[in-house]
Amino acid sequence: MLNITQNKISKSREVYNLPSYSKVLQLKFSSRFVRWLYVLLVLITIFMFCPWTQNIESEGFVTTLKPEHRPQTIHTTIPGRIEKWYVAEGLKVKKGDTIAFISEIKEEYFDHNLLKRTQEQVKAKEQSIGSYQSKVNALNNQVDALNQTMGMKLEQNKNKIQQAHLKIKIDSADYEASVANYTIAQQQFKRYEELLQKGIISQTEFEQRKLKLQETQAKKISSESKLLTSRNECINAVIELNSVRAEYNDKLMKAESDKFSALSDMFDTEAAVAKLQNQYANYENRTAFYFITAPQDGFITKALTTGIGETIKEGTPIVSIMPADYELAVEWYVSPIDLPLLHIGVKVRFIFDGWPSLVFSGWPGLSYGTYGGKIVAIDNVTNDKGKYRVLVAPDKNDHKWPVQLRPGGGVIGFALLQDVPLWFEMWRKLNGFPPKFYENNLQTINHANK
Repeated sequence: MLNITQNKISKSREVYNLPSYSKVLQLKFSSRFVRWLYVLLVLITIFMFCPWTQNIESEGFVTTLKPEHRPQTIHTTIPGRIEKWYVAEGLKVKKGDTIAFISEIKEEYFDHNLLKRTQEQVKAKEQSIGSYQSKVNALNNQVDALNQTMGMKLEQNKNKIQQAHLKIKIDSADYEASVANYTIAQQQFKRYEELLQKGIISQTEFEQRKLKLQETQAKKISSESKLLTSRNECINAVIELNSVRAEYNDKLMKAESDKFSALSDMFDTEAAVAKLQNQYANYENRTAFYFITAPQDGFITKALTTGIGETIKEGTPIVSIMPADYELAVEWYVSPIDLPLLHIGVKVRFIFDGWPSLVFSGWPGLSYGTYGGKIVAIDNVTNDKGKYRVLVAPDKNDHKWPVQLRPGGGVIGFALLQDVPLWFEMWRKLNGFPPKFYENNLQTINHANK
C-alpha cells in the first residue's frame, strides 16, 4: 500500500475479518520482535566484554594470627590430688592467678619438712668439703716439710761424701808416705845387715834398725787400713745419700697419695653436694607446681577436670583458656588445583557468619558487607581432607574486622586474582579450567582491554 489517502482501512472493523490483513499484521509484530532481539544480543555482546575479576571461593574459620593467642589447655606438671579450685568457667584471670591447688600422692614427697632436711644434708656435705680441704692443706704442708727436710738431709750427706773424699786424699798421702818410709827402712836394714856381717856395727845397732823397720811397716799397714776405712766411709756416705733420697721419696709419695685420696674424697663430696643441691632445687620447684596458675591473661572457657579429691596424672588437662588479647586471622582451606595460583600478599575478601553481605564475586567493588585480608602463610602439605591451609591476616588498608568476631566462627573467602572479560570467565567455567590457566593469553587480553 502506498498510504496516499488519509482514510485508513485499519479503522474499519470489517478488515480484521479478512485473512490477508491478519497475515500482514502478524508480520509487522514479528519484525518488532526481531528488532528487540537484535538489541538484546548487542547488549549481551557488550556485557560479555565487561571486566570480571577472577576469584577462588572456599571456606574456613576464624583463628588468631599468633600461636600464643589461640585457645589452649592448661596441664598439670606433676601427678597429684585436687584439693581446691580458685576459678569458675567464664571467669577472667590474669597471668599468674591461681587456678587450682593439688597435693602430693607419691610417698617419697609426703614429708612436710623435706626441703629443710634436704637443706641440712647439703650443709653437712658442704662441711665435709671443708674438712677435706683442711686435710689437703695439711698434706700440702707435710709435703713441703718433707721436701725441705729431704733437701737438708741430702745436703748433709753430700757434705759427708765430700769430707770422705778429702779424708781419702789425706789417708792416701799418709799411706804413700808410710810406703816410702817402709821402703827406705828396708834398704837401711839391708845395709845394716851387711855392716853387721862385716863387723862394722854391733848387734844392738842392728836390732834397733830392725825395730825401726818393723815400726815403719806397722805405720804402713796402719795408714793402709786408714785409707781403706776412709774409702769405706765414702761408700757408706754415698749409700746413705741414696737411702735418704729413697726414704724421703717414699714419704713424699705416701703424703702425695694421701693428698690425692683426700682430693678424690673432696671431689666426691662436691659431686654429692651438687646432686643434693639439684635435688633440693627439684623439690623446691615441685612445691611451686602444687599451684596451677594461668600462663597469660584470658578467660576460663571450660573445666576439663572437675571435683575435689580426684587423682590426676602428670600432663592431665585441667582447664581450657582463651587469651584476652589476640589478633584475629582466618584459616582458609583451598583445593590443590587452586593452590599454585596463591602466594603471600594476595588479597582475599571474607564473609563472616552473622554479618549479612551482598556479594558479587566478580565485581568486588559492588559487594557489601565483606572484609579484606592478605595471605601471610601457606602450608606445604594438605590436611586430612585433602586441602591446603592458608593463613590470612586482616588488610590494614581495608575496613577493620568486626570486634565481635571470635575464634572458631565460620568464614567464606574469595581470593581476588586477575581481571578478565566476562566471556573468558564463562568459557573457563564451561571447560573446567582453573583461573589464570592460560597466563600468557590473559596478559594479552588485559593489555587489549586497557
